[in-house]
Amino acid sequence: MNVDSEPGIEKKVCVTGAAGYLASLLIKRLLLSGKREESCSFVEGAKERLQLVKADLMDEGSFDNAVMGCSGMFHMGSPVLNPSFDPKPETVEPAIQGSLNVLRSCKKNPHLRRVMLTSSSSTVRVREDLDLNVPLDETSWSSVELSCHPSLCSTASDFLGLLKGETKKFQWHRRMGYVHIDDVALCHILVSEKDDDQGRYLCSTALMDNDELVSFLSARYTLLPIPTRFEPMNRPCYEFDTSMVRSLGFEFKPIEQMFDNCVTSLVNQGYISSSPI
Repeated sequence: MNVDSEPGIEKKVCVTGAAGYLASLLIKRLLLSGKREESCSFVEGAKERLQLVKADLMDEGSFDNAVMGCSGMFHMGSPVLNPSFDPKPETVEPAIQGSLNVLRSCKKNPHLRRVMLTSSSSTVRVREDLDLNVPLDETSWSSVELSCHPSLCSTASDFLGLLKGETKKFQWHRRMGYVHIDDVALCHILVSEKDDDQGRYLCSTALMDNDELVSFLSARYTLLPIPTRFEPMNRPCYEFDTSMVRSLGFEFKPIEQMFDNCVTSLVNQGYISSSPI
């Protein structure tokens, strides 16, 4: 999807995976850039400034036309092939190939200034040599072998299960980083506008152990059957060092607001029967 800037400003960016959760919010934020009004469901100017472009991540050259004329690329799309057994050939390798195809298209555009590639914190924290005294930062990389373990599952559905009193799926997380989805989108825009910046940026508000999480959730959402404890698991602890993105002046939303917005969204979509807030 191509997004034009405000009228009179010669700037256009390309966002892959526009139908996805994060990418769709980033597009909204790009359209709202410089505007104060955010309450309407229809974003003003979308009809004039938004262009849908059909492309296939697995088809080399498919993004050539979409990228041409753009000054920036936000690559958020990834092939969704519903892995049945081994995630490496069914998910990881197609994601790598899709990213390479997008980058090959970007290379053909001489006016492209910046490429932003989005990944989860699993590219940083899944490793055997975690040092409790050294926070993970932009120089940290996960183990490819551990990241491709077939038992990995969806965090979102696991969290919904937790709100309904289930612990089995969520238990394996043990400790996780949390961040408001709006902060992730705003972080992308902030970094993309810094001409002299490059490299990786960690975007995370807070880290919480499972027991700390359910203690917080059960006290805040007393009407939900949230469990009070987890069975002990021998998993490594870690911390995140997000000083790089904070040094750009970025301020994260409170973790309370993130969870409130998340629970409200689940209620609005019918996943939770009534509001506990």
